[in-house]
Amino acid sequence: MPGKKLLLIIFLGLGMFPALGQHTKPLNTPLYDLDRWHFGFTIGLNSMDFDIYNDRRITSFDSVYAVNNVRQAGFNLGIVSNLRLMPYLDLRFLPGITFGQRNLEYLMRDGMNFYKKTMQVESTFLEFPFLLKYKAKRINNYRPYLLAGMNYRIDLASRDEVKEELQPMILLDRHDVYYELGFGVDYYLPYFKFSTEIKYAVGLNNVLRPDGSQFTNSIEKLISNLVIISFHFE
Repeated sequence: MPGKKLLLIIFLGLGMFPALGQHTKPLNTPLYDLDRWHFGFTIGLNSMDFDIYNDRRITSFDSVYAVNNVRQAGFNLGIVSNLRLMPYLDLRFLPGITFGQRNLEYLMRDGMNFYKKTMQVESTFLEFPFLLKYKAKRINNYRPYLLAGMNYRIDLASRDEVKEELQPMILLDRHDVYYELGFGVDYYLPYFKFSTEIKYAVGLNNVLRPDGSQFTNSIEKLISNLVIISFHFE
């Protein structure tokens, strides 16, 4: 958690710094916000994670002693569709695809000896987010904003079964719904708008599919979450 807070503070500081103490300057694309529709594309980076709820009986399940998650970096691509609802409020639909991975580290016990077993869990999300974007007043060529909404994600990498050569491997549900919160800064350039944004997404469902093995019996539930840094071009 301290790392997340530090990242948020740094991002906010970098985004807001250019606007502080700035004198009035000629506005780039001064009529941009009067258009009802805007379209564009987005690219970004993400860090996937699991909230792991270990089964309270974990020490009685075969050789599994503990389970932890290790974040891995990924990337995302998407399309931006923006509808102006009111002067300070927009509705955004950003369908896209997200690639990423999480590593589950199992601490195994063999008598009095302990060792680690790492399981790579890859995900490719096809996503359909609807977000409300609340914008502050424009300051010269900058405009900070907050956003919140829901995102339906389909994990295209989810399997119905795991081949013997890929064992051990847990199975995840293909479908999940996330709530998302974030903030960003719009930069009005001479010919288009560029935005930097950070967003936190948390799944609402337990995505673990129990298979009776020690690797799923040791986990009560898995909740997926992501930290996403995006760069929008509109």
